Amino acid sequence: MDIGSVIGLIICLGLMLFGMGISSIPNFIDIPSVLITFGGAFMATLAMNTVQSFLAGMGTFKIIFRMSTVKPTEIIGQIIQLSNTARKEGLLSLEEAASNIEDPFMKKGIMLVVDGTDPELVRAIMETEMDAIEGRHKEAKGFWENLGGMGPAWGMIGTLIGLVKMLQDLSDPNSIGPSMAVALLTTFYGSLLSNWICTPVATKLDRRNQEEMAVKGIQVEGLLSIQAGENPRVIEEKLKSYLSPAEAAGISSEGGEGGAS
Repeated sequence: MDIGSVIGLIICLGLMLFGMGISSIPNFIDIPSVLITFGGAFMATLAMNTVQSFLAGMGTFKIIFRMSTVKPTEIIGQIIQLSNTARKEGLLSLEEAASNIEDPFMKKGIMLVVDGTDPELVRAIMETEMDAIEGRHKEAKGFWENLGGMGPAWGMIGTLIGLVKMLQDLSDPNSIGPSMAVALLTTFYGSLLSNWICTPVATKLDRRNQEEMAVKGIQVEGLLSIQAGENPRVIEEKLKSYLSPAEAAGISSEGGEGGAS
């Protein structure tokens, strides 16, 4: 589990509750304000999507709590091992190695190489799949950005509703308080939805996308280098350029071990 997402969201909530004061929390709960802001924001977002895409977008929330299971250093080590195998036994030997690889993107690339597909076509096929994956990721990010934009917008609508009701009933002092509460709390709820939930989720999804695209870029370059018959040490140095200096230093020993095997 990505503990950063959990800690961040929980502490934000805790700081907000601390600012309210435990005894004052009931004053910040207003059902009409909740219905206007959250109901309006979610239903407006639903209107932007189909029911299926809306539910799929909501389902991406859980992604922010998952740790990335694939690390660039591990992928580079795997590619170096494959390059050593191909160098000793030929490209056809990679077909057996592919059976032990769970990543469908990597496995697909290996099979294209084994089948003798033209390198430019291999790159085109792999990059087309990368574009499709990135497109789905951007759609998920866009869902949360749209929902985040609807929160403050519907909060403002609630504010206007509360102000209109208040101005209409100025002759009744008892109505001023509830109307002002709706006016202010809808703005509060809208800002809460946008800045506590939607913006962090959209940003985290974008980061996840960047991480996955970086890994897939390493896979494509590595497989094409293997197909070109490049030396495993040359492949290692080429792929280390995708990493930070600290990560590259760590892969050095892994690559050395791979080259020795």
